[in-house]
Amino acid sequence: MDTPDIKTLVRERYGSIAAAESCRAPAPSCCAPTSTPDAKAKARAMGYSEADVDAVPDGANLGLGCGNPGAIAALRPGETVIDLGSGAGFDCFLAAKAVGPTGHVIGVDMTHEMLAKARANAIAIAADNVEFRLGELEHLPVADNTADVILSNCVINLVPDKEQVFREAFRVLKSGGRLAISDVVNTVTLPADLCGDADLICGCVSGAAPAAKIEAWLSAAGFTGVVVTVKPESRAMIADWAPGRGVEDFVISAFIEGRKP
Repeated sequence: MDTPDIKTLVRERYGSIAAAESCRAPAPSCCAPTSTPDAKAKARAMGYSEADVDAVPDGANLGLGCGNPGAIAALRPGETVIDLGSGAGFDCFLAAKAVGPTGHVIGVDMTHEMLAKARANAIAIAADNVEFRLGELEHLPVADNTADVILSNCVINLVPDKEQVFREAFRVLKSGGRLAISDVVNTVTLPADLCGDADLICGCVSGAAPAAKIEAWLSAAGFTGVVVTVKPESRAMIADWAPGRGVEDFVISAFIEGRKP
């Protein structure tokens, strides 16, 4: 599938999710109905605490993602954070609490419906240290050397040019800045019926890259201390994304870390 087609497909899918107020995807995806049917239960299954899921406004947590990037971010008061693919703002609002009033959080998303939802959520809780910007991850609407930390939760796999995303991440990080990303990685070559499935492209399966390739892209972009840590326990969660199709045999959730020298 061509890059413009993939972007259109992803934009329409996640726009419809935002407009539906909750995750009710009609086809297999990382937000399809699972054995943990509500968004809070899904978030807990991804590694968020009860306090996390209760700390955000209603509608910010759509049950999307494949992990909790905040768990490896070690956010500190006063830091500036960028969330790549910020959706309705779940990780942004948690980050805003961690960095406090002297910190700043920027969410970037290419989906108008998600941005509208996130901005409404921010207004509802008077989150003055959070803003949301329209943009694609390959061309971030952020100045050089802005962020201390970059977060992302199961979004980079949706982008055709992942190498460019990592170059942009490097550009907008300050010296010493760090990545804290949760995403899926490919462990075994996908068969043709999975690789070309449009629903699985949107569903965080078909677009996953191997860990070795991600490490190479990050190193080429300039990152040091690159580590990709796979999470074997995520296979049960991933199996629910496309029941009966065995996708858990081909992709797995992982934490991706690196630092700008």
